[in-house]
Amino acid sequence: MKIAMMTNNYKPFMGGVPISVERLAVSLQRLGHEVTVFAPSYGETCPEEAEKNVVRCRNLLSGVYGGFSVPDGFDPAIAGAFARERFDVIHVHHPVAMGNAALHLSRRFHVPLVFTYHTRYEQYLHYLKLSGAKRFVPAYIRHFAGRCDGLIAPSPGMKRYLEEIGVTAPVTVLPTGLQEESFHPEEEKAAALREELSAGGKRLFVCTARLAREKNIDFLLESLALYRHGAKEDFVLALIGEGPQEKHLRRRVGELGLDAQVCFTGRVENREIVNYCAAADLFLFPSTSETQGIVSLEAMAAGTPVLAVRATGTEDIVTDGKNGYMTGENPADFAGKLAELLADEKKLAVLREGARQTARGYEAGRIARRALDCYRSAIEAHAFSEKTAFGQNTGLCLSRPFSPYFHKS
Repeated sequence: MKIAMMTNNYKPFMGGVPISVERLAVSLQRLGHEVTVFAPSYGETCPEEAEKNVVRCRNLLSGVYGGFSVPDGFDPAIAGAFARERFDVIHVHHPVAMGNAALHLSRRFHVPLVFTYHTRYEQYLHYLKLSGAKRFVPAYIRHFAGRCDGLIAPSPGMKRYLEEIGVTAPVTVLPTGLQEESFHPEEEKAAALREELSAGGKRLFVCTARLAREKNIDFLLESLALYRHGAKEDFVLALIGEGPQEKHLRRRVGELGLDAQVCFTGRVENREIVNYCAAADLFLFPSTSETQGIVSLEAMAAGTPVLAVRATGTEDIVTDGKNGYMTGENPADFAGKLAELLADEKKLAVLREGARQTARGYEAGRIARRALDCYRSAIEAHAFSEKTAFGQNTGLCLSRPFSPYFHKS
């Protein structure tokens, strides 16, 4: 199958959607399918091998607050690629910019369109100073979803949200997969990281997140300040990531007296994050804006339990007492649960094993095969739609659909 992936953000931009797109593309390619990723440019030079089967387009806006770019989905480079190739399906990961282009290309080239609803967009409008538009977002999502041949949500919670806002078409839950290397941290590197970061004996926590307002890092720092006040042992938090709030967060660390406890690592290559997680006692995750919580799953794959704030997406992954715990968005509750967990080594051992078992259910090859089922269903739906429309317009009754991937049930 020849698949066009269209996304508003992609590597080297750090974020959940770029990770999701890349992992799915790689997994589909490993299964023998052709995938072309259409993505914006960032002005950074990427390795030639990493750019194989990637079409970069110009941007309408670059360097928007938070590092986002707004790609020009109608860049001739995109239409040219569609004219040369015969894609079997378009998989778009955003409902605007590339989403608008995907709708146009789907109609122009008669290609089925699948849409993954990754993000609660109303939580990000402040970057574009469009917070007043929040009430219009559900109506637009309903409209966009109604024009697609297949819909995907990365978690049951996001599926429920789509249903709550009035999306009536069937939605398939398809989480981001974990590559096999996520399950195999390098023991020597993990041990070296623990020695370096924890000064040989301190408790080590890890948090991976963009340093941005919606990731709720302020809450985590306040919780750790409370924990430190009553803790019997010292600790270090390795805060992995970069983003627009870094200066603010560094200042906040100083105000809370956590200079010796918080280490800002900056950007870490994804293949190395598993070693950081394996080195840690716990993965701490304060975000309330996640749709799935990929980084929590990565921690679990390394055998690291998760302590998180209860929120959509996280609730679909973390099970209290099995692979971690969740608390309300209350610093005292979070600090108290942290102290409770660290006081019980037997419980931590149980959580580590449960974390690994949970992560195995998200193996990337399994997720890619489920994606192919979604594509085939969309191809079937698109073929039936075009057959019906063509028959209505001409009075003809077509005996079989257009797509070679149509399968009778």
